[in-house]
Amino acid sequence: MFGRVAAFSCAVLLIVWPARAGSDFVTSALLQPASGRPVPTVDAITQRPSRNAGNDTTKTQAEGERVAPATGRGVAEANVVSSMASDMASLGPVEAAAELPLAGPFGLGAIPITAGAILDKWRGVTADIRANKQVLARCRDGAPCPQAAQRFLAIVAQGRAQNGLGRIGIINRAINLAIKPMSDLAQWGVIDRWSAPLETFATGRGDCEDYAIAKYVALTEAGVAAEDVKLIVVLDTATDENHAIVAVRLLGSWITLDNRRLALVTDSEMRQAIPLFVLDESGVRQFAPAAAITAKM
Repeated sequence: MFGRVAAFSCAVLLIVWPARAGSDFVTSALLQPASGRPVPTVDAITQRPSRNAGNDTTKTQAEGERVAPATGRGVAEANVVSSMASDMASLGPVEAAAELPLAGPFGLGAIPITAGAILDKWRGVTADIRANKQVLARCRDGAPCPQAAQRFLAIVAQGRAQNGLGRIGIINRAINLAIKPMSDLAQWGVIDRWSAPLETFATGRGDCEDYAIAKYVALTEAGVAAEDVKLIVVLDTATDENHAIVAVRLLGSWITLDNRRLALVTDSEMRQAIPLFVLDESGVRQFAPAAAITAKM
């Protein structure tokens, strides 16, 4: 069905994109579902080249260093997490359940993919993830533990010590800072290669899907329900290139984790992203307008 899986645009800036704080953010971002986004054809998605292949010149900031804002009024991720968590806590459990949307990421339905290169890639990396989980389990039982697994488990432990948005923010930040951005072409000599977390942590390098895969696994290891974590492939309309992120459902909203920023935003705030595919434990699905879903039923 697919000629090949498109290469991703994965340059990492690790900047804090402007984010609103206070009740205005909760009202306009957390409570606003995305809709009306166009979905390109399968051929257009899978044949799209990356113009940034081989670009590994972007620098990552050291752990613990304050991140430079994207603008003069950027906000550090920790402050964003604190503000968002405080605002969401102010919504009582009844009010939050009644008002927050329950739709999938980006408010779109998705059609299962039954064959093709992207499904093959995902099946391959999920097999590697299962092997990684066995290594992590042995580490927890006191067996000899590789350094890559120790570093990954330390991030999982940091996340597990928090709840809700704090857990999501800590894992996003820690993994963004733990990996040096590098294209697959520069690192492996191939256009596109997907790595499970322990391989990425062993090399300390990766591109956007490697960051996303590591976050996907870390979140579930830290206690987030598997059905609440999705790996999303989007088209970045600003660069006209594909990009991989993670979406986590929290109180009915989908929070996005991106290797290009430390701040957390909802799917509806990603206005320059067209969702293409959603990947999770059930397989791969292509986002589609509601009319296309209805036609399949």
